[in-house]
Parts: sequence; structure tokens; C-alpha cells
Amino acid sequence: MNITGNTILITGGGTGIGRGLAEALHARGNTVIIAGRRAAPLEAVAAANPGISHVQLDMADPAAITRVAAQVATDHPRLNVVIQNAGIMRVEDVTADPYDLSDAEATVATNLLGPIRLTAALLPQLKAQPAATVMTVSSGLAFVPLAVTPTYSATKAAIHSWSQAMRFQLRGTSVRVVELAPPAVATELMPGHENNPNAMPLADYITEVMALIEAHPDAEEILVERVKFLRDAERNGSYAQVFGRLNQPH
Repeated sequence: MNITGNTILITGGGTGIGRGLAEALHARGNTVIIAGRRAAPLEAVAAANPGISHVQLDMADPAAITRVAAQVATDHPRLNVVIQNAGIMRVEDVTADPYDLSDAEATVATNLLGPIRLTAALLPQLKAQPAATVMTVSSGLAFVPLAVTPTYSATKAAIHSWSQAMRFQLRGTSVRVVELAPPAVATELMPGHENNPNAMPLADYITEVMALIEAHPDAEEILVERVKFLRDAERNGSYAQVFGRLNQPH
């Protein structure tokens, strides 16, 4: 993916990593449209960054995805990049009796079905461009799960697998598939996460990601140094050790 000259739709663009990417990419000369469920954060980003457009979108709503994708394609005919960043992360207790599935179902709808549906809706637009990119946002937890967030970890593992399959299927088109796999980053993804001393500062994460995109425009995975212990755990034989470190009993 080129670092500039694109028209980019970023889901979950009102806060956290989505906002950080939106502002950094806008500053590099890209046309940026942000999408999210809540109007207030989107409006705040647009107000702070004149030129960024915004649209409300609930990634768990199939009808909304179809409608918004058509609207964005009409309003921005040069759209050539979609960053599938929107996601939710919730603690689940599978030992509870009964085990409430509402969080698991919402997580699958937002984190997995949402990106699949939005990509499907935008593919005709993307394939019509000379060069286009679908950037999926998985997680280091795609490779080693956090046991207290089992469905979140599972959806990110699924996004990793889906990204690989999509990349292969689209190999004969103008659309490239790039996976961004963050480590723990200090955002509001979960309560208290923003102040987690073990999380990577958001500004540092965005700076490193932008540098990696610029240095490696043909990369299939964007991996900052702090996520590599998770990404490489299984293939270097440290999986059990990393899993135990990540899931220490309290």
C-alpha cells in the first residue's frame, strides 16, 4: 500500500487505533473517510482534522453496511482502500451457569461478519481501481489467545485466516490484502485498557505502523516489534511459554 495518494475508508475511526491511523494518513495527503457507531467521536475527529469525512455505521447491521458502502462508493468514486478496524472486546466467563452468549454473538457480528460483509459490498468498487487495498486489523491474540476474551481472540484468528484466503483469491486483481496485527495498545477497547502499563502507547504504535507501511509498501503483514513474540510463538516453539505468560491465573 502506498503511504499517500489514496482515498481511504476506516471503520472504527472515531477512537483508538482507527483515529490514530485516520489522522496520520490524512496528514500524509490521503482523502480519509471515517466510520463508526457513535456520531460524537466521529464529529470530534472531523472537527480536529478539517477535510476528514465521516459516516455513521454499525458493523453488526448488515443493512447498514450495504447502505453505507453504496453511499461511500457514490460520494467517493476514487475509494481504493478500506481499513477494517472496527471491533469490540469483551470478557466472557464460559464457566458461568448459564453461559450468556450475547457478548460472543455481538463480537462475531462486529469483528468477523462485519468486515466480511463490508469487503463484499466494496469489492466491485475496489476492483475497478488501478490499485486498491483491503487492510484487515487482526491482533497478536490471533496467534496466542487471551483466555478471558475467548471470542475476541477467535474472531481475530479467523480474520487472519480469512485475510490469507482473500489475498490468494484476489491475486489476479488490482486488490491487495494487508493484515495489521497490533499488540496490546493503550486505547479504550476495554475498560482500563487505556491506562494499562503493559500496553504500547497509541502514538508510538501509529508512528511505527506508518514507518513500516512507508518502508515496506508491498508487505502482507504489518507487525510492530512488540507483537512479534505473539506472532512468532507457535513457529519458534515458544507457544506454551507465551500462552502461560499471557494467561497467568489470578
